[in-house]
Amino acid sequence: MSDAATGRRVLIGRIVGLYGVQGWLKIESFAEPRMRIFDYQPWLLGAAPGTETQVSGVKGRPQGKGMVAQLPGVDDRDQAAALIGTDIHVAREQLPPPAKDEYYWVDLEGLAVVTTDNVELGRVSHLFATGANDVVVVRDGTRERLIPFVQGSYVRSVDLSAGRMVVDWDPEF
Repeated sequence: MSDAATGRRVLIGRIVGLYGVQGWLKIESFAEPRMRIFDYQPWLLGAAPGTETQVSGVKGRPQGKGMVAQLPGVDDRDQAAALIGTDIHVAREQLPPPAKDEYYWVDLEGLAVVTTDNVELGRVSHLFATGANDVVVVRDGTRERLIPFVQGSYVRSVDLSAGRMVVDWDPEF
């Protein structure tokens, strides 16, 4: 089954404002480099799988310190204004394979997390960036743990095929 069919989507940007009167939008890109967001199409605009709008043929360019985009069929400021705040997702399969020891967050979500002593801590709920390092949020139904995603120090191994992450972490912390 394809990633699109299973709902595995990756958040790659957000519509944050208006630019001009002809329907152009200011966007925030989470891609690296940020212009690469235009390489990943179609875009899935919206929050929940199955309820989003699929958009192909988006054009864009850098504008000042930000970026602007023109979506097909969005030709005036009023149409564009209705899209402000909309998340931009793509199907996971559209992204290139990650380099060795690199992971897309969506691939880590749902992994079982165990300590180096094989104590089960729960499953990866989500991750977030802090600036210094990313943080893995692990939940077991009653408890939430925040574990720095620092490979070698705290994250000892990630086995996507086995659905498991091994961490060097005190289960009581």
